[in-house]
Amino acid sequence: MSTTKKHTSPGLVDVSISDLEIYAERGYSPEVLPIPPTDRTWGIREYISVWMGPIHNILSYFTVVGFFALGLGATQVVAAIFTAAIIVSIGYVLNGHAASRYGIPFAMQLRNTFGVRGALLPTLLRGLIAGFVFFGVTTIASAQALDVVLTRIFPTFMEVGNGASILGLAVPTAISYAIMWIITVALYLGGMTFIDKFSKWASPAVYVLIVIGVVIAISNAGGLGKTFAFDPIDSPVTPLVFISCVSVLVSNWAGPIVNIGDLTRNAKSVKAPIIGFPVGVLVSYALFALVTVAFMASLATLGDVDVNNPTIFVDAINSIGNPVVVILLILAMNVGAIAFVVFGNMLPSGLQMTAQLPKYFNVKTGGLLAAVVGTAILPWKFVENTDALFFFYSFIGSMFGPIAGIMLASYWFERRRQLDLEGIYVAPGEPGLYPRGINMVALGILIVSFLITMSGKLFTTVEFLVTVNNLAFFSGLIIGFLAYLAIGGRQRTSA
Repeated sequence: MSTTKKHTSPGLVDVSISDLEIYAERGYSPEVLPIPPTDRTWGIREYISVWMGPIHNILSYFTVVGFFALGLGATQVVAAIFTAAIIVSIGYVLNGHAASRYGIPFAMQLRNTFGVRGALLPTLLRGLIAGFVFFGVTTIASAQALDVVLTRIFPTFMEVGNGASILGLAVPTAISYAIMWIITVALYLGGMTFIDKFSKWASPAVYVLIVIGVVIAISNAGGLGKTFAFDPIDSPVTPLVFISCVSVLVSNWAGPIVNIGDLTRNAKSVKAPIIGFPVGVLVSYALFALVTVAFMASLATLGDVDVNNPTIFVDAINSIGNPVVVILLILAMNVGAIAFVVFGNMLPSGLQMTAQLPKYFNVKTGGLLAAVVGTAILPWKFVENTDALFFFYSFIGSMFGPIAGIMLASYWFERRRQLDLEGIYVAPGEPGLYPRGINMVALGILIVSFLITMSGKLFTTVEFLVTVNNLAFFSGLIIGFLAYLAIGGRQRTSA
């Protein structure tokens, strides 16, 4: 076991300098070593503000607007958003606790549950597959919104290329995508210090502009009463449909729930994220909910609303009318999208690649890989319609739900909030805590949970499996948690 000592801030574990030197000598880069409590810089304020900007991105709004297509009215959409916000907050707090104590990143924490080699699979699922797809999908949604800005400035912008396309993407939108790609990558390559400063500046700016837009949208809709009366389909909504919508929105933030340790490892106290995350998320989602229903109600004043239109939320922003406000709103939401991609996808990808393949990647090059591959998969195919986007979320939920469930069962119950750093930062070739470096129980549960949760897409005539898939994140979380709680921990070679 490594030599550790309690820091003056209750609950934090301070790894000795000698142990840090040993881990570094074993080949671990500074980015994945435990952060000493004295070097941590995030307090309650940072955890309140970190997601305040990223929540307000075009992709998240497009996702929630899809709830109207399922028959939900404005008040039901708001209720679904708040329910999801509470669940996301709890996920951040519970799954971020280990990293806030020990200062280690998600990729290294996984070793404590899945094993040194077994951690590779969940690492790839979170850092690479999800990171790649979310980078591309979020960036293309932002690019479609940027089309509106550029058209407002250059009225003939959408005529560029005379209808030609590049790999199925219209030339004007391809230009917008390239602009968003360059800005996002440049910000990420600027380093964590620059990213922190960007986050502190971006969130207040996003909020000011969005509040202005909400006031105008509510006025356009005819007041709060008509705003919350918006119900484009007006059909009965079953509890199962409502819960499915909550699951989809949670899946949108399931990636950060899984790897939230990459942020909480920098906490100056254990209480900082416990207090900061719920406050920041709930306040942010309150405004998010109001924006969603107000903008859609504003759009409805211009005529019939096609809730299945992939660009409907961009149309809703356009309904504000004032060209300056429209431009600033879209730019503000694209700032939120950039922050979401950087904090929620590029950073995890970079850390995961650094942890697993330190000879070939560092945090910057690993994040850059997400940007390149995230474009190569042609992400615009995922946002062509609501069905394609919801399939993506069920796939994501089926992966992240079990990972989160297994991690929670392992840390809170199997290990009783204790991590074995010596079994995590092993010397090259050593297996660590499990035979051959793999916790076969954890990996088996992860794979079986994923297959069960996704089986509803294959066996569409089996109502139970379809329901399980509709609740993908929740289904995977429950299966993973209960299964590991029942049979986990039997592969350990040391405690």
